[in-house]
Amino acid sequence: MSETTALRWAEKYPELGGEPIPVAPYVSPQAYEAEVEKVFKKTWLRVGRVEEIPNAGDYKVKKLQFAKTSVILIRGKDNVIRGFHNTCSHRGNKVVVETGGDETFGHNKAAVVTCRFHGWVYNATGALVDVPEKEKFHAGFIDEENGLTSIRTDVWEGFIFINLDSSGTQSLKDYLGAMGDHLAGFPYHAMESVFAYNTELNCNWKVAHDAFAEAYHVATIHAGSFPDVFGSGLQDLQLLGDHRTAAVCLTNNAKPKPAAALATSITGASLINFKEKTMLPESVNPSNRKDFAFELTVLFPNILLHISEGLWFTHQFWPMGPNKTRWEGKYYLPKVSSYAERWAQQFAVTLQRNAWLEDTATMEDTQDALESGAKDVMHLQDEEILLRHGYHVLEKYMK
Repeated sequence: MSETTALRWAEKYPELGGEPIPVAPYVSPQAYEAEVEKVFKKTWLRVGRVEEIPNAGDYKVKKLQFAKTSVILIRGKDNVIRGFHNTCSHRGNKVVVETGGDETFGHNKAAVVTCRFHGWVYNATGALVDVPEKEKFHAGFIDEENGLTSIRTDVWEGFIFINLDSSGTQSLKDYLGAMGDHLAGFPYHAMESVFAYNTELNCNWKVAHDAFAEAYHVATIHAGSFPDVFGSGLQDLQLLGDHRTAAVCLTNNAKPKPAAALATSITGASLINFKEKTMLPESVNPSNRKDFAFELTVLFPNILLHISEGLWFTHQFWPMGPNKTRWEGKYYLPKVSSYAERWAQQFAVTLQRNAWLEDTATMEDTQDALESGAKDVMHLQDEEILLRHGYHVLEKYMK
């Protein structure tokens, strides 16, 4: 297979086919409900980083609107992070009041959480440890049977995952499979400065997801932010079970604008930079391409994880309805040590933010147009292979 072959990925992965994909799953309320039940309530979902709750007694509450619940993630005195439904065993009140929108953080020195309604107390293992006026409950009340409802929780490379399927048996390690090995060993924890953006978009989660999962759009949508910088063709593509990954590379004449060039010369916070391979796992950019920009990885179902020399970033898409999605974008960089580095980093982040705004600006228009019913199918170009693979994986879960 040659890199110059127009249909190189179709030739390599003929089992994915080349036919158009249907519009219906992007606009159907029934399809949305099926995806929630068969995918989002069954698979492993990334809900945080260990650095967000570094100390015993630290907790994070994450809203999951699609599941009509919120999750308490708490680090115990044994340093283990566990997850629980944020629902009191007494009369169902939320144990932790959500004051931070979709994500609320807190700390309790004793590593307990207390329901504000009637004061029931639970420890970091979810056990019920105190009930005010307990003697007034019926004789058959047993503390050990009324702890918090646990959620399967595990950690990979500092990423906290949960699985809402209480009867499921597949481990996070097995779920990630070869992709977990592919991206292991990158110093995610060393990038301590986090630049976070989020918004609610009036589009299906797949519309938002797909807009970030290909490079075909770069020359048009990002003509202002990244003119003639990234190639539309993916390299080193690997389809690894339900997940997929590829390299996005720079064009031969990629050249940042003057201010961006100055920022790049001060710090490596920008993607527009020809960098030596020093921290990437061996399986990433295996041929040590000089034009490598970043790894574009899709972890099914809803997170894109990108790693590059000296930085990494994520996009995550939470379904909120057939045509409503919460997008969360986070950009991770090392701490700066000078004002010059701070300026350069801020410039790079602002440029990246503008590019993300260019991406998100297409999504609601796409949803509106699809819902018009004017088209029944969408045609995918060969370099949109990550989208095609994603559609096939989703179909597998639906069936």
